[in-house]
Amino acid sequence: MSDQTFMAPVWHNGKALRKGYTTGSCATAAAKVAALMVMRQHLIHQVSIVTPSGITLNLNVESPHIEGQQAIAAIRKDGGDDVDATHGMLIFARVTLHEGGEIVLKGGEGVGTVTRKGVGLAVGSPAINRTPRQTIESEVREVIGPARGAEVEIFAPEGEARAQKTYNARLGILGGISIIGTTGIVTPMSEESWKRSLSLELEMKRAAGLEKVVLVPGNHGERFVREQMGLTADAVVTMSNFVGYMIEEAVRLGFRQIVLVGHPGKLIKVAAGIFHTHSHVADARMETLVAHLALLGAPLTLLELVSECGTTEAAMEHISAFGFEHIYTHLAGRICERVRQMLRFTAAPPTCDAVLFSFDNQILGSNRPLREIVEEMQC
Repeated sequence: MSDQTFMAPVWHNGKALRKGYTTGSCATAAAKVAALMVMRQHLIHQVSIVTPSGITLNLNVESPHIEGQQAIAAIRKDGGDDVDATHGMLIFARVTLHEGGEIVLKGGEGVGTVTRKGVGLAVGSPAINRTPRQTIESEVREVIGPARGAEVEIFAPEGEARAQKTYNARLGILGGISIIGTTGIVTPMSEESWKRSLSLELEMKRAAGLEKVVLVPGNHGERFVREQMGLTADAVVTMSNFVGYMIEEAVRLGFRQIVLVGHPGKLIKVAAGIFHTHSHVADARMETLVAHLALLGAPLTLLELVSECGTTEAAMEHISAFGFEHIYTHLAGRICERVRQMLRFTAAPPTCDAVLFSFDNQILGSNRPLREIVEEMQC
């Protein structure tokens, strides 16, 4: 077991639930210690990394091996009390030094390969998401210095078998698991306690005098708000999949303006009146896109192409090719309409706005000009 003393447990119904760490953290730690072993030319049995969320992990190293300018190390995935398909498996990194100056990241055995557009990674690339890519490269660069280069291969011998228990195949990720994690930490929570923790953040901001709030599904939304809307994190609260719950909490607390900001993959469900956006609850993304494209007069060919897509991002490529990007402004308006319907019995409902953005952090559409929304948030 790794040293978990750095993290307080999550309490639910009087029971302490242990946190864990992501496959991205495992890959980062494995790559860092492999690089350290090559540089120092001796085996290392424990390594520490700082996760993107700022938490320090002290992890035990398994199967360390050095051979000349190459080293291999593994970290065992520990999901804490949130056991998933990858819990308990070994994530390996093989680091080979060279004089090229560049760090090249590769996926080996058991790491899936992207075969379709729409997951934010290039077709043919290993399924190593953006945040783990950045943390792996950063940690290795810090170890080897600015002049040397390295090839870093992430592999997981059990990955192909474990991936059968995930949604990877549906997303066009074949041959193994994904290396994921935007915070590096796995937090086990029941749905009710999770929702309550999100609501507490709303309560704290309201108590501090905030009357206007931006609700985002996760980290990508917060980044868009900061970089493209110019608003500080003080105005942002994560809603995860609990859109309806968080809107109702914002109304209860007396917020005057609510702005929903997210990728169409999440927020499009709200346009269909789905206010809990987890795929286990409901998934009508393509049906909603097809219906609203049809309302805008899209040709049958486009409707059929979108209907066959597995991800919203893939559908967006076809929408762009046919020149129907105005669908996003239309959907943003529809989202606001659905929220107004939900709040129709509220005595003084808040102003509602919706903003949709792409994986590359660009605005796709909003119910009214983005400048107006931002100005109203700032006044």
